[in-house]
Amino acid sequence: MNRKLPARYNGIVMPLVLSVLMTFIVSGISTLTSLGFTAALPAKWAEAWALSWIVAFPTLVFVLPLVRRIVGRLVEPPGAPPPKG
Repeated sequence: MNRKLPARYNGIVMPLVLSVLMTFIVSGISTLTSLGFTAALPAKWAEAWALSWIVAFPTLVFVLPLVRRIVGRLVEPPGAPPPKG
């Protein structure tokens, strides 16, 4: 029983997953660079991650449609014939 969300949730689930993963990695690298390997690293990383995600998720929700349009102008759609020339 592998139940999935309906396709209409793609506009929220995509930025949710992307923001969680990206902020986790970027905040971890940034926190590690600032503090080094210390006992405070996990707590500071979690704090930085939470703050980063609060900004990143709503930003992605609003910016992702614009990014898709820009990419659509730069990249041929799948199955498009090759350019002549």
